[in-house]
Amino acid sequence: MEDKYERLRLKNQICFPLYAVSNMITRKYKPYLDKLDLTYTQYIVMMILWERGQANEKLLCESLCLKSNTVTPLLNKLREKGYIEKTKDKGDGRNLVITLTEAGRELRDRALFVPECMSKEFDLTPDEADGLYRILYKMLDNEKNKNI
Repeated sequence: MEDKYERLRLKNQICFPLYAVSNMITRKYKPYLDKLDLTYTQYIVMMILWERGQANEKLLCESLCLKSNTVTPLLNKLREKGYIEKTKDKGDGRNLVITLTEAGRELRDRALFVPECMSKEFDLTPDEADGLYRILYKMLDNEKNKNI
């Protein structure tokens, strides 16, 4: 007979290895991002801006699965560091447009080493990495579709 508490064992939870790996990955990024004077969350904000050139806060929140009360202080820090500018949208003054400064664009070149270094941190074959990527994005997409 199965122990009625078997489902409550930590080893049987998908959430725990995801949580632990997420923390591990963030710790592994730290020494590389320290060289750029960025935190992990500042880095992912910059990646969206490097990709798009500009964005508003709502797009950043949606893209990064973060709340406004997390993104706003990140943007303020990035502005203090000289990497971004915040200006009012000409079409809608309530909307702030976040754009890269020259220093923010130059930081992109300095950050090119990070993905290569991080790929060496994990002993995954390309097929394993691709499978993990697909599963994680399936989970994220499923959650986004619930909130539509």
